[in-house]
Amino acid sequence: MGVKKNVQFTKLIKAGGRLREFNFRKSQGTAGAIFNVDVPDERDNRYYIVFKQLANEWAIEKTNLPSWLVDTLPKIKTAITESEEGL
Repeated sequence: MGVKKNVQFTKLIKAGGRLREFNFRKSQGTAGAIFNVDVPDERDNRYYIVFKQLANEWAIEKTNLPSWLVDTLPKIKTAITESEEGL
């Protein structure tokens, strides 16, 4: 039985017209891998997004997000996919 590691990394992604620091944390849930992503807005309010892998696609659970964050979801998914390829 192998040990499953938690993975953490930070990536700067342009969102809403400015660079923002996105923090990623991967953990193993009961139904598979989960990525927790958090990012602050210009008022230092943090947004937390949970990504679960469903049929080889990363899907989010939370839908009430600001438009700048919704527009950035493809870039966030790309960052997750790239991190998975590097493991």
